[in-house]
Amino acid sequence: KGCRTDTALDLLAEMKAAGLQPDVITYSAAISACEKGCRTDTALDLLSEMKGRGLQPDVITYSAAISACEKGGRTDTALELLAEMKGDRLEPNVITYNAAISACEKGCRTDTALDLLAEMKAAGLQPDVITYNAAISACEKGGRT
Repeated sequence: KGCRTDTALDLLAEMKAAGLQPDVITYSAAISACEKGCRTDTALDLLSEMKGRGLQPDVITYSAAISACEKGGRTDTALELLAEMKGDRLEPNVITYNAAISACEKGCRTDTALDLLAEMKAAGLQPDVITYNAAISACEKGGRT
């Protein structure tokens, strides 16, 4: 099943042109489509637009945006979004942490990846195979033994 990022963005534009107001679910889906289509900047633009319209991103929105940053090699932006999310009193879930740890792995930020793994456990979340794969890969890329 292929991602049709351009189609998703065209539909969002069509929705707006019809006078309909996108909601959090609409923006989350569009950001997720951008993530799957490796369109990091577009995903971040949509997140900014959403906030500009007075909509509060939720855990799904932030997770998709963080994942888009991971795919686009934007480790610092991914970590900034994670901090912003926490500042908005939203609790990251396993998917959020996996995306952030994967971003650290891609950005060769081993210590940060391991800190996030520890933080995740301290928050009572159970790491999964994806979590451990990303953390182990971060150690390998960072030269940790």
